[in-house]
Amino acid sequence: MAQPHEISNANFPVDDQGRTYHVELKPGQVANRIITVGDPDRADKFAAFLDQTRDGQPLFRHQSHRGFYSITGTYRGVPVSLVAIGMGMSMMDFFVREVRAVTTGSLAIIRFGSCGTLGPADVGDIIVPTEAVAVTRNYDYFTGDAVPPYHISQPVAADPVMSELLATQLVKLRGADHVFTGLNATCDSFYSSQGRTDPQFTDANLGLFDELQARYPTMTSLEMETFMLYHLASVSQTATGGTPSVRAAAAMMVFAQRRTNAFIDKARVAELETTVGLAVLETLLATPLNEAT
Repeated sequence: MAQPHEISNANFPVDDQGRTYHVELKPGQVANRIITVGDPDRADKFAAFLDQTRDGQPLFRHQSHRGFYSITGTYRGVPVSLVAIGMGMSMMDFFVREVRAVTTGSLAIIRFGSCGTLGPADVGDIIVPTEAVAVTRNYDYFTGDAVPPYHISQPVAADPVMSELLATQLVKLRGADHVFTGLNATCDSFYSSQGRTDPQFTDANLGLFDELQARYPTMTSLEMETFMLYHLASVSQTATGGTPSVRAAAAMMVFAQRRTNAFIDKARVAELETTVGLAVLETLLATPLNEAT
């Protein structure tokens, strides 16, 4: 007889209670409507918007041994989960695949986080990326091969309905002058592939901003997760191999104006988390889902 928490399949590790290995959630512990954030403190702040009990039960909370922090409850009676994943495309990959594995029906996932900008947006504005590209370090360049130092992928689109709903909600709350849409660049580093200079390392990134904007003039934001969310949504399948089963969008607070090097203050972040958080929750409720198997 299997011992508690024993894992028998290395291809997709799930324990004998149905929990995935990294996020550590099992069926029934995560909703089909999910907000993903990086910072666990932000997940706790968003939890204040949720109905505090459902059928007399408190919010479900779980901190995994790999750093994923999950909260599940309801918002105006509709099941919603908040999952803090940390930073980077690999953490987004763990999260999307493992919540997909323990849910049935379609999913709606909105990333809410922070970003830098090279475009007209300013610190404190909100960006809803309608599509995203991946910017990744090309390691062969640094070993002497005649290749570019960075690879820039083709764009992958967000769910158009969710993005429009989200932008509309945000315009109502923030005003049209403070909400921007366009292309996002998801980078595999906070430093090199986001064009930051570091005298301790050779990064060959001084022309990266100009290359990005020349190739994609509508690029508005830089961060580290959104492309992976959009990519996995685009290749997700139903149990029978049908159309994509994950719908995805994102909203990001501009923390850094990379052309001027301006950076946001903490008081403004707290105010934005409240208004943008409510817009994200309202968008999730307005997104139609088939939650059947």
